[in-house]
Amino acid sequence: MLKAQKNITPYDNKTFNTMVPGPFMKFMRTCKLWQFIRFIYINLKMIMVIRKSH
Repeated sequence: MLKAQKNITPYDNKTFNTMVPGPFMKFMRTCKLWQFIRFIYINLKMIMVIRKSH
């Protein structure tokens, strides 16, 4: 164990765990079609914000 890791201690053992993605979330993170749709959506939102500011 690294020296820096020894200094990290949780407040209690109940809240120190990280969430593990479920099968649906793993699918959404690896699905190219969903990533493309999100890319288009985010770009459209940015275009709207930029248009409002000019």
